[in-house]
Amino acid sequence: MRTILHTSESRGMVNQGWLQAHHSFSFANYYNPERMHFGVLRVLNDDIFGAGGGFGMHPHDNMEIITIPFEGALRHGDNMGNGGVVKRGDVQVMSAGTGIVHSEINDSEDAAVKLFQIWLFSNKRDVAPRYDQKTFDTTQRQNKFQLLVSPDGANDSLWIHQDAWFWMGNFEASQKVNYSLQKPTNGAYLVLVEGEIVIDGVQMRRRDAIGITDAESFDIEVLQDGTEILIMDIPMQ
Repeated sequence: MRTILHTSESRGMVNQGWLQAHHSFSFANYYNPERMHFGVLRVLNDDIFGAGGGFGMHPHDNMEIITIPFEGALRHGDNMGNGGVVKRGDVQVMSAGTGIVHSEINDSEDAAVKLFQIWLFSNKRDVAPRYDQKTFDTTQRQNKFQLLVSPDGANDSLWIHQDAWFWMGNFEASQKVNYSLQKPTNGAYLVLVEGEIVIDGVQMRRRDAIGITDAESFDIEVLQDGTEILIMDIPMQ
């Protein structure tokens, strides 16, 4: 098993007043030649939109875009006529394909919205753009992983144009969890959303991340109650 640790403090950071963002990979004004992507994972932004803040209509193409809110609510609109609010427990997916134009605005005038926005390279170019979102029962991820995103919509997950599986779990201290990768050619990018864990002798704290390759499975030792983990099981090419 090979691992690469990305500590929370090693990320790029931007503060635009209404937006505070940490970039795990090169993005916008943050450039790090050693942090361009991990396999097909191109963008992982840990964003805080201040009250009323957000991005107006702007375009994307040929990316699979996944948004996972942790606090507050994000209002979405796009040129396909989709609109609505995404909040904690929800996941939003967009296949930008040939091109999509959308906006994402904090739905509150007095509270921040906190979220991950994740971009994966698509496995098919120039597909028809599509949008979907789903509210997940978060009680189904207590001391186990719940499937959020997949290539085929298995187990009521959201599907995207990529051989990728996203899982989230909430764990109590002293849990020992084994994760098996979905494909032998995939790697895993694990983000410790909250809490404290150990993987392969590496101790991780809140917002640390680790990339894992050349492994069929790996073990996670949970050290702290309230630990929340996101695993992205993705192609490396």
